[in-house]
Amino acid sequence: MSLTRLLIRYQTVKILHEEKGYSIQDLCPLVHIARSSYYKWLSHPKSRHELENEKISAAIQQIYTEHPDKGHRRIRDDLEKDYGILTSNKRILHLCRVLHIQSTVKFKNHGCTKAASDPQVIVSNILHREFWAGRPNEKWLTDVSEFKWYEGPIVHKLYLSAILDLCDRRIVSYILSDRNDNKLVFDTFDKAVQENPDAHPLFHSDRGFQYTSRIFHKKLLDAGMTQSMSRVGRCIDNGPMEGFWGILKRECYYGHTFTSRSDLISMIANYIDYYNNRRYQHRLFIQTPMQAHIATMNRAA
Repeated sequence: MSLTRLLIRYQTVKILHEEKGYSIQDLCPLVHIARSSYYKWLSHPKSRHELENEKISAAIQQIYTEHPDKGHRRIRDDLEKDYGILTSNKRILHLCRVLHIQSTVKFKNHGCTKAASDPQVIVSNILHREFWAGRPNEKWLTDVSEFKWYEGPIVHKLYLSAILDLCDRRIVSYILSDRNDNKLVFDTFDKAVQENPDAHPLFHSDRGFQYTSRIFHKKLLDAGMTQSMSRVGRCIDNGPMEGFWGILKRECYYGHTFTSRSDLISMIANYIDYYNNRRYQHRLFIQTPMQAHIATMNRAA
């Protein structure tokens, strides 16, 4: 057996004993080492590799305590960006397994889009699943998703409308409402235009009743935007937007019961701020959406 593998077994026994309370007597036979060898190793000065593993493990536990949704790849990104620790995914995966750390389970997103029974405006899928943009405000996606909060046995619903930029994956604007109606979508769009007056993106949505109205189509034309719509029954045509809903709900909604409207609103607002400003993404070369946005704008200047 190589020295590295042997060290990993010793370290595994040590961590499981100290962190989980398992007995040395039970652990040693499981990893095929003698107790005498383990105690001999324990009494010797720690190697540089062991000290590094202890430092990394402490940082992993701190990250996981704050964000239990994170898997080993996102933990590795945080270690690099926030702790200055450069190491491999494989090493982080091993330490996460030793520490019994794994990300939360992904749930299926059922959505809440209500297709228009008598659409006033239908346009083709111009986006055509080309989920990439070379500059900010070139392509925007939008959708509405449903959240629930509870007042005793009474179930209340809250609706979140959001617009996502395909270049930097930032949330351009969002609005929360107790009603899934035209005003919710129109207000979200107006807010995005107000904050980005020079933006004239390709604007993509599904065929929900708000997006197929003549009023909304005119708002797009007045703003100098081109409208695009997903095909019927093809959620993948709006994939990155659906993906955002899945991320948001998996990381801070599923598994939680909200008993007040204000708590649910605070959670969503805080999460979108975290997503835009502090959540690193691999597709953005381990940057946050706002970091990627600023970097792209600076290159274009």
